[in-house]
Amino acid sequence: MAWLSGCFGVLAMLVAAIGLYGVMSYLVTRRRIEIGVRMALGAAPRTIIRMMFAECGVLLAIGIAIGVALAGVTLRYAAALLYGLTPLDASSFALAIGVLGFASVLATWFPARRASRLAPTVALRE
Repeated sequence: MAWLSGCFGVLAMLVAAIGLYGVMSYLVTRRRIEIGVRMALGAAPRTIIRMMFAECGVLLAIGIAIGVALAGVTLRYAAALLYGLTPLDASSFALAIGVLGFASVLATWFPARRASRLAPTVALRE
């Protein structure tokens, strides 16, 4: 039972990372002209990457807040299924938040890097 729950957890984390990658990729595509203008006006690639990570951080903070609240409510009912763990185990929450944070950094890095390498002339031409 624990192995199956772990597999579902890993699968859910993978789906969340792919979804976040899709959202960040979509944001880069939609804001291509804005990023091109920023680059043309002298924004450093590091600034563009920081901007993308700030947006991802907002999404991550909202997701973590909602997830922790829902987990707190759900775990009270699932306490009978947790052998050797308290319903609100801090280490489990910290591990889940840490893994989700790492997955979100990976999911954001590639679109952010692509946005920072965007040539202003190409972005403004389209």
